[in-house]
Formats: sequence, C-alpha cells, structure tokens
Amino acid sequence: MAERLNLLTIPAHRAFADALVAGLRRRAGADPLALARATVLLPNNRAVRAVTDAFVRASDGGLLLPRLVALGDPEAGEALGAALDPAGGESIAPAVDPYRRRLTLARLVADERRGAGHPVDAGEAVRLAGELQRTLDQLLVEEVRPERLREIDLDASLSEHWTRALATFSVVLDRWPAELRAMGCVDAAERRGRLLDAAERRWRERPPGGLVCAAGVNDSAPAVARLLRRVAALPQGLVVFAGLDLAMPADEWDALGPHDVDEHNGMRRRSIETHPQFHLKLLLDRIGAGRDEVRTWRASVEGGGSERDTDPARGRAIANALAPAAFTGKWTDLPAGDRRLSDVTAAELATPAEEAQAIALALRESLETPGRTAALVTPDRALAQRVAALCARWGIPIDDTAGRPLSILPPGTLLLLLAEAAAQRWSPLPLLALLKHPLVRGGEDRLAWLDGVRAVDRRLRGPRPAIGLRGIGGALKGTAASFWPEVETCLHPLERTFNAGPQPLQALLACLRETAQALCGDALWSGPAGRAAAEFLAALEAQAPHGPALVDPDEVASLLRVLLDEVAVRPPQGGHPRLAIYGLIEARLQSADLFVLAGLNEGSWPGSPAPDPWLAPPIRAMLGLPGLERRVGVAAHDFAQGLGAPTVLITRARRGAAGPALASRLWLRLRAMAGERFERAGDLEAWTRALDHAAAHLPSGRPAPVPPRRLRPLAISVTEVDRLKADPYAFYARRVLKLGSLDPVDADPSAAWRGNEVHKILERWWTDFQCAPGELKPLAEAMLRDERTHPLMRALWQPRLREAIDWIAQEVATHAEAGRQVISAEGSGSIDLHGVTLTGRYDRIDRNVDGGLAIIDYKTGKAPSTTAVREGYSLQLGLLGIIAARGGFAEATGEATAFEYWSLARSKTGFGATTSPCDPGGKGNKIVTEEFTTVAERNFAAAVGKWLTGEEPFTAKLVPEYAPYTDYDQLMRRDEWYGRE
Repeated sequence: MAERLNLLTIPAHRAFADALVAGLRRRAGADPLALARATVLLPNNRAVRAVTDAFVRASDGGLLLPRLVALGDPEAGEALGAALDPAGGESIAPAVDPYRRRLTLARLVADERRGAGHPVDAGEAVRLAGELQRTLDQLLVEEVRPERLREIDLDASLSEHWTRALATFSVVLDRWPAELRAMGCVDAAERRGRLLDAAERRWRERPPGGLVCAAGVNDSAPAVARLLRRVAALPQGLVVFAGLDLAMPADEWDALGPHDVDEHNGMRRRSIETHPQFHLKLLLDRIGAGRDEVRTWRASVEGGGSERDTDPARGRAIANALAPAAFTGKWTDLPAGDRRLSDVTAAELATPAEEAQAIALALRESLETPGRTAALVTPDRALAQRVAALCARWGIPIDDTAGRPLSILPPGTLLLLLAEAAAQRWSPLPLLALLKHPLVRGGEDRLAWLDGVRAVDRRLRGPRPAIGLRGIGGALKGTAASFWPEVETCLHPLERTFNAGPQPLQALLACLRETAQALCGDALWSGPAGRAAAEFLAALEAQAPHGPALVDPDEVASLLRVLLDEVAVRPPQGGHPRLAIYGLIEARLQSADLFVLAGLNEGSWPGSPAPDPWLAPPIRAMLGLPGLERRVGVAAHDFAQGLGAPTVLITRARRGAAGPALASRLWLRLRAMAGERFERAGDLEAWTRALDHAAAHLPSGRPAPVPPRRLRPLAISVTEVDRLKADPYAFYARRVLKLGSLDPVDADPSAAWRGNEVHKILERWWTDFQCAPGELKPLAEAMLRDERTHPLMRALWQPRLREAIDWIAQEVATHAEAGRQVISAEGSGSIDLHGVTLTGRYDRIDRNVDGGLAIIDYKTGKAPSTTAVREGYSLQLGLLGIIAARGGFAEATGEATAFEYWSLARSKTGFGATTSPCDPGGKGNKIVTEEFTTVAERNFAAAVGKWLTGEEPFTAKLVPEYAPYTDYDQLMRRDEWYGRE
C-alpha cells in the first residue's frame, strides 16, 4: 500500500514564517505542550531565527517553542542541527577539518601539476583546491561515484585543456580517499548525507511522538529528498514548500524536466534548470510525489492569514512573467489582472552610487511609519555597503547579515599588507600603507607613531631607494632616521624569514602572526573581525603541515587572499530593529513590509554561472551533476519569493563599476510582461537626483589674490622669476601660502630627478677633482653601480649618460687647452637688487682668456628657445651674471662675457651641445651679449615692481604658454575658468 504523503506549499504572496507559525499553532490546538514536543526542520540558521521571530510576533504571552533544527547550508559552511546529529546516534566518522582538507588537496594538485610539467604557485594551488572540493562535494551530494569518471567515453573533440584538467582531477581523486582513511575522517558532504539517512531510518523504525514539520527546504539532494519523504509519511509529519507553483499549467511544468531518455533517438531533452520552479520539481520527483499531491497551505486546515500577505493576483503575474521561454507568447493574451504587479515599483538609476542613494531614501522613508519594517535584498555586497554607509549619515545603523569578507576588513587587510610588503622587499607603497594602517600602534602611542611615519613618507617621495629595510633606512634623514629603528625592530624578523627562501607554510604564518602582534598588539584580535582573523590564523597554522611541503614566501600573500576572501564576518546584532540587509541565502523565509530587490543586472542577479575548471560541461551532464546554470534558477526563485512582500521596490543601475550594464533577465521579463503596468518609482528617482544636485552651476573665476605688501616676499631666486611673471598665482601659492608639491611615492625617475643626479656627479667632480677631465667618467660609473641608483636609470639612461659625460669631459679639456679655466662649480650667492634679495645658484663658472666670466648651466633636456628669451623669459643666466658682476659670488667675481647652456640632450652630432641665449653680433634674432645682463635686469625690475614691492594681483596663468607646470592647477580651479574668458 502506497504511503500517504502530507505535502503542502505556502504561496509566494504569503509571508512564509508568519503563515507557518499560525498554522503550527492552530494544529497544536489548546495543548500548551504540543508545540514543545514538535520538531521543525528548517533550511539554515537564518531561517531558524526568522521562524523564532515569527513565533514571538504571534505570541500574546508565554510560549514554549518547538525544537527548531537547521538542516545546514553546505554553501554557507553550516552544519546539521544537533537533533540530526545526536551524541548517541550511529557511529559515523567525523568530518575532515575544512582547512586540512583544503591544504591537502592543494598539495595533491601542486604535486600533480608539477609532475605534469605545469607547476603552479601556492596561491593558485589553494584556489584550484577550492574549486576541486566544490566539484567533489557535488559528486558526493548527488551520490555520483567518482569511479564513474573512468567509465566515461571521452569525446575526441574535447580540448587539451579539459583533458589535462580531467586527468589531474582523476589522479587527485585516486589519492584523496587514502588521505581520508589515514585521517580517520570523511568528507563533510558525505557525513551530512549519512546523518540524514540515519535520521530517516531512525524515524522510519521509531516515529517521533510529536509533530515533525520540514518547512522551506528547497535542497534537492537525494539524501534530503529521502528524509523529506520520511517526514511527509509520518503520522504527524508534514512537509511545507516555499513558493511551489500549483497553478502553473501542466505543459509548462512538464517542460521543466528532468526528462527521460527518448526511446527513438536515445537522447535526453535538456532540462530548463534556469526556471525558478525546476529545483522544486526535481525535489518532488526525488521524493516520489506528484504536484497534484501537494495542497495549498491556505486551503488546508492550517489556514490563517498575516498582515504581511499580499494579493494572490500578484503571484499569478509573477508566475506568468517567469514562464519558460517557449511559453511567453501567452503574455499577449493575458487579461489585465494576470499582468498587474500591484504595489511593485521599479527604479532605474544611472550609477551604483545613485542606486544606493535611492535605496537608502526608500529605507529611510519606511521609518516614518511607526512599526513599518523594510529590508534590502541583494547579492551585490558592494551595493549593500554603500547603502549601509548612506544610512549611517542619518544616524541609522543597519546590519548586512550576509557579512563582509575578512580580506577587506582591517585585520585581514593588515595581514595581506604585511605579506605583500615583505614579498616586495619593503617597497615604499606597501610599506607606507602598512605603517599607516589604522590598527598599527593604536591607543595613546598612535599620534607619535604617525608623526614618525609621515616623516618617513616625506623622505620616500620620488624614485624608490635600495631594496630591503636597510636600503630604506639608508635613504632617511632627520626625524625619519631616528624613528626608523623602531619600525625595523618590528619588521626585521619577518624580513629575515622571507629572505630565507622556500620553507614550511607553518613557519611563515607563525612569523607573520608574531610580526602583526608586534605592530598592533592585542587590538588586532579584538572585535568580530579580529576574532575571525585570530580563528582563521590559528586554524590555518594548525593544518599548514598538511599542505604543500615548501612555500615560496612571495606566494603567501596570494594564498592568504584566496582564503580570506572566503571568510565572511557577520556583524553582531545591534543595528536598527526595523531595517535589515540580506544576501539571497539570508533572505529566504524572511518577511518585511517593504522589500527592496536591488542589483538587478546580469552578472549580479542572477549571477554569472561559476565555471568548473575541472569538469567540462558535457562530462558534468554525463555524470548527472547539476548544470552550471542551476544557480540561475535558484536566484530566480529567490527573486519570485521576494516579490511576494506587501510592498516591493526593484532597482538597477544602467552603468556598473566597469562600464554599461545589461539589465537582468528578471527585470526584462517583468517589464515585457507588465508593459505599461510596469510602474516606475518616478518620485524616488527624482528625489535621488535632486538630493545632491546643485541648483545652478557657478564656476569659479580666475583667482587673482592681492595680499598686503607686508606679506609679499622680498627674496627671490633666479629660477623663480619666470614663474612670477608667467603664473603669479603659482608663485603666490609657493612663496606666500608656502604650499609645495610632493613627488609621488615610488615614482619613476623624472627629468628633474635625473638632472639632480647629474648635478651631484658634476658637483663632486669639482669639489674632489677640480674638474679634471679624466675623473668625471669614473664618478658617473660609480653612481650607476651604487645600489641606491634607481634600476630604471641604470638600465635605460646609462648609455645616454655615459656619452653625455664623455662629451662634457672632452669639452672641458678642449677649453682648457685654449686657455679657458674652470674657477668654480655648484656655488651660490645673493645681492640686493631693486628692493629685494636676489639669490642664485650656478652650475659652473669659467674664466675666459679675455678675463671675463662664462656662466654655464647644465641642461639634461633642451635649452630655452630664442623666442622665450626675446619675450623676457629664461633670463636666469643674465641674472647670474648680474650677481657675479656685483660680487655676490665669493669664488667668482667679474663681468660675464659669455652665457652658455650645455645640453645633454640628443643633438644632430650625438648627445651634448652648447648653445647661448645671446650673440655678440645679435645674429639669429638673439640678444646682443653685451646687453644681456641689462635686458635681464630691466625685466627683473619690472616684475619685482609689480608683484613684490608693488600691489599687483597674483593672477593665475597670466601667460599660459610660459607656465607649463601644473602643481597648483587644482588649487586655482583652473578647469572651471580656463578658456571661458
């Protein structure tokens, strides 16, 4: 005699938890202990809490709750409830530790890839091990014997990649059972299946005395299906599905699959796994029941409505919108009532930032109604974080129950920064990010620590110094140098460990942990994220000996990132009691007055099917594994359930972080089916745009500050005169406001930096060897060999530098033979001129045969043009001549009769050329040499009289063609006014 199965479903338009609780209480009747004797099986821990909250809402006093047992969500790492894993139950081997399993599989993968001639690093091995264990779990859950892989007749067209991956997969699967036997453990998925089967046998032999209800379970695994069948067959058992569509036409239902093999062609029709009802149909098939055996919860004696129920007509419209593609032609013939999405509105925004703003506004508006609840449901964790941040600006804390990856929380980022900085031999960028991390030196020592770090930051601006802590220390001076030993003491043990080459992972993790402790103290391990980091490291360190034997220290960061990304840290309860943020799994069986279903773009909801790097799709189909697109169907079911809330807002952004976004197929189906009844949240979209929209665009005008005369500087260098004339505002910002630009950290060698390095060589050439021609090249060679010299300069600029240096030495020797002698180099001086102090630094001064001075300026680039000099710019050499003539230089006094630029740039004859801004006869439209200093003084006097001793405004970009520098463009808001006048 066939068993009678008690199967029911709660439609999507009813609040599942509230309807379930109402029915269970009615079934319990007047007996106050009936509920206490009952057992309710729920899909996960979040569902347990939802049903508990529903019992609290329904109770009008004291209430004894039934035993709520979670089947556990394997994807969320949840275990079975204690009722299904009793202490005195069948003896089943314990589940293998997750990290031991992951690291052991990583070792097996690494060994196999190395043997096949395709080695992978530790991080990639751990990532591949994660994918492998997911595929292995699917085999175990679907009860597919791994040995079936050998029975498959591989298609000759299968690519070499899939063939190699399958070979690796097979070898690993051959070795993995032996590893498990040695541990005395079994896979967690296998143990879960055994426990479920044990519970099924136990209840078959000794049915429980109280009510047993399985509610909201949509896991179609064979072991789960066998247990649900047993529950449904119990005298006091019932199985309650969530959103099983009983009104779906039979032809559509049958089209979903799975299908039998066609006896004519031996082929099996493809199932429609992307449909939201497919996994429920598969579960029913595995239970051994037909859809006609399922009753609607409302029609049963359980009865009972809820204030969070909605119009059943909306449920019909949702089912029509999500019909299989082959049946969507019926949309044109549907009556208006079957297409109406009452109380469902849609908001389409421009960007994710606007979408988050709209959602935050909707949640905030809900709080204006006393007792009204609202929840955001989205798979997009970045969007969830944006919404939480926007609510926080109104003082509304809101919890994201899906959690956040440990890799982006402070303890996780610190561990990653520490590993990356050590792997990069303490290059400035990761080093400074580490030292400035908010967890480093917290408490009362934090300010002093940051002062030292900022001093180090200033010294590390520009090209990278020599590698290692010692190289960094050699580049520091002053406050930074005195602070550095404290940093080096903390980091030196880790540097020593990382420099020792490949070694056991356990030793690397221990050193990483000790260094993190030295930097942060116990604050690193405090709070939910800190405790999660401590537990993660302890578990990983304990199981590290089972992973790859030796790990390259440079691979530790990638290994940690893969694992930290998988650790979700959920916040403690304490957010707003009427608001919540859920992921798709967390939202199941939840209810609220307003549901915001957000992130409805392809690749987000539904997400893109995750590829299986081990088994090709045809092989998965041969083995009977779920298709990669089945998750799309589950996500569609989550969407349909979310649309059952009293009020629903669905949102999407037209553009994502990477570019234009494609609307979700779920969004497009609703819009296509509803047509003009697809209601837009126009007011909300307008509020979102208006919230941060300025009433009018008022661009700033060209700045022209007029500081009082007492604040105007009365000293100027010869190199600042051009800036004063061409861009007075830049001079004002630098000298009056005292704002100087900072080089980027770890910058590539700029032209100015290369020029400074050349000047250092030439300065030593004078101070140590008095410009003896034969001594210049050895100095340049020594600089290039120095470990502090930037590798880019050593590799790319070395040939050019050598040729230019040879040219300088040859020119000096030639001049010396002609009687021209170097009398000074790299000197400085000053004079008072037209009411201000004029300072200048020269590169070299020679004494000509006629007794006059030759002022030389080295240029690593091109020399100034004749046009610029004619227009009153690039007159530095003339001003230096004035200082020399008036005794401003201690080592070189006299009238200048020659002014020369020695350019090291490429010329027609090679590297190196001598040019002059003037000419004795004025040839080439140049200034006559005798008049050069006079012209320079006249221009200088005019500039000083306007801006330094006068009251002329410091106008921005006064002569743009001679103001090429952009250091102060943002300060002057150049883009707002330039070109408008």
